[in-house]
Amino acid sequence: MIAFYDLAFNQGRPREAMERYAGAEYLQHNPGVATGKQGFIDYFDKAKRDYPGMHVEFKRAIAEGNYVVLHCRQEFPGDHVWAAIDIFRLDDDGKIVEHWDVLQIVPDEAANPNGMF
Repeated sequence: MIAFYDLAFNQGRPREAMERYAGAEYLQHNPGVATGKQGFIDYFDKAKRDYPGMHVEFKRAIAEGNYVVLHCRQEFPGDHVWAAIDIFRLDDDGKIVEHWDVLQIVPDEAANPNGMF
C-alpha cells in the first residue's frame, strides 16, 4: 500500500500506480474524487499541477484481512497540512479495489501536547 500511494502521491505517477496495484475495478468513497481508476488518476494529475511538491509521509500502516489502513501526514504546499486515514480493501490477489479516507487539517494550536501523529 505504501508503494502504491508513494508512486501516486510523492512521485506523481498515478496512472502507473493504478496499473501496478489496482484490481479490475476501483471503488472510491471520497466525495471529491470520481469513482474508478480514471477518477483517481485525474484527481492526482490535477493535484500535482495545483500543488507542486505535495508530499505524503507515512506514519503507520495497519493490516487486517483484506484491509490496509494508512495513517499519513499529507502536505499540500500553499494550502494545508492534513492528517489522513486511508482505508483500502484488497481483492484476493492483493490488488486495491476500494478506498475510503478521513481527512483533518493539522491545526496551528492544539488543546493538548500530543500531536496528531
